[in-house]
Amino acid sequence: MSERIHVGVAWPYANGRLHLGHIAGAYLPADIFARFNRMIGNEVLMVSGSDQHGAPITIRAEKESTTPEAIARKYHALFVDCWGKLGISWDLYTTTGTANHAEVTQDIFLRLLTKGYLYKEAVLQAYCPSCGRFLPDRYVIGMCPNCNSSNARGDECESCGKPLDPIDLGEPRCVLCATEPRFEYSEHFFLKLSALQDQLSAWVNGMSHWRPNVIGATRRFLDEGLRDRAITRDIDWGIAVPLEGYERKRIYVWFEAVIGYLSATKEWAKLQGDDTLWERYWKQEARIFNFIGKDNIFFHTLSWPGTLIAYGGLNLPYDVPSNEFLNIQGQKLSTSRNWAVWVDDYLERYDPDPLRYYLSASMPETQDSDFSWDKFVHRNNDELVGTYGNLAHRVLTFTHRHFGGVVPDPGELDPKSQELLALAEQTLIDVRGALAKCSFREGMRYSMALAQQANRYLDDQAPWKTIKESRHTAGRSLYTVMGVLAALSTMLSPYLPFSSEALHRSLGLGDTLLEQGWQMVRPSPGQALGEAKPLFKKLDESVIEEETARLGT
Repeated sequence: MSERIHVGVAWPYANGRLHLGHIAGAYLPADIFARFNRMIGNEVLMVSGSDQHGAPITIRAEKESTTPEAIARKYHALFVDCWGKLGISWDLYTTTGTANHAEVTQDIFLRLLTKGYLYKEAVLQAYCPSCGRFLPDRYVIGMCPNCNSSNARGDECESCGKPLDPIDLGEPRCVLCATEPRFEYSEHFFLKLSALQDQLSAWVNGMSHWRPNVIGATRRFLDEGLRDRAITRDIDWGIAVPLEGYERKRIYVWFEAVIGYLSATKEWAKLQGDDTLWERYWKQEARIFNFIGKDNIFFHTLSWPGTLIAYGGLNLPYDVPSNEFLNIQGQKLSTSRNWAVWVDDYLERYDPDPLRYYLSASMPETQDSDFSWDKFVHRNNDELVGTYGNLAHRVLTFTHRHFGGVVPDPGELDPKSQELLALAEQTLIDVRGALAKCSFREGMRYSMALAQQANRYLDDQAPWKTIKESRHTAGRSLYTVMGVLAALSTMLSPYLPFSSEALHRSLGLGDTLLEQGWQMVRPSPGQALGEAKPLFKKLDESVIEEETARLGT
């Protein structure tokens, strides 16, 4: 029976270019999952958008002597271009700068205030005497009290993932001028997370299907005891607090950005011409998945669900598939040192599917993984081109040359051919099971194992030899491998959408893979094949040196 699946993906700050860490961490796994669920007939909505508020945007604007609006527009346009070229299949990609998002955020704020989940309190806030203003949390860096990292931010330590406040930091300093801030009192609104501890604990205890890293981190936060957290700041960029007397304060970005999952759904509903459609995902039976990186676990498994519980009547996330980090050439990715592979740079020179393949096959699902240009070139050449692409190309070109571009009639299949086709059907089942539980590496492993087995079968059958004695025998082996290729194009479609669709056309199969759905469809004897084009390009090994030299420069 068809399910409703809501795929909400972390909102990237519109303050800089996308890098491979972003893609491996959240956007590629979300896209694979959404594409898969559409193919099996589920009703899918995948949403996200550019986070246009928060300190990262204002910091970038100040450094470039421009406005936050200009920065947000620039990078949002770049993101949208990258998504299209990379094949990320959004149903809606929006921004937090819309009137709709502000309206939904302010509604949640006022309802939580009315229900007693928000309260006011004067708190010490960092004030930079050199800059002459209160500092947003990300404008303060210092020593983490938990792990002693020397560059912890005022909202969170990237090294250990612990949520922080600027006053928690040792040796704090302003990120712009390095001046030590003083702490002065300012009145702010707090989310009463402590009052939600028991409800959140009970809910988390039922999430046995979460990944170990997600459930482990969440339980550690709960064991420490949830602290109330300020949700407003003394800044002028962001969503206004909808109360008189608070015109110079804004709703804090960590609180409002996650509301984007709901506001984007409402925006999508309005675009469909039915303002009530959002309720199908948030008030009716549906499963909500939030794809994030591990530095966002607290906000997605405790803060946002706590907000939803406090608001009342809305679905909570079903799963929060959080990936670990992607390193580059064995070192931690660093945008400040340019130790990163930028998505727009990659897409200027290379095709999207080889990158999608590499990141899928080495996805950091349970531990940090690594990208290197050496591994990228060799996996492209040895696995994509050598194993999968070569299998398709030699079968299709041979059939065009010796069978007039028509699928041969296999007659009665021999046991080896039957066995391989049965393996293809079972692999479709296995990959479906892996993708349903967000085990993307496992699904890719099953798929490539089938491609390897098909190569062994083809080498053993050797139609280029048997055609000299028996066209029927040669045709039978070609037909069998075409059946496997059809299955591979289906199971790899969520991973490699461009090349999968190209192979589907080369096999002469009608409709699109999405229209066909997740099923074993063999080419019919006598059916005309499409043009046999190579699925992938072999890369010269000089790419390794050229691209590696770009790192850190």
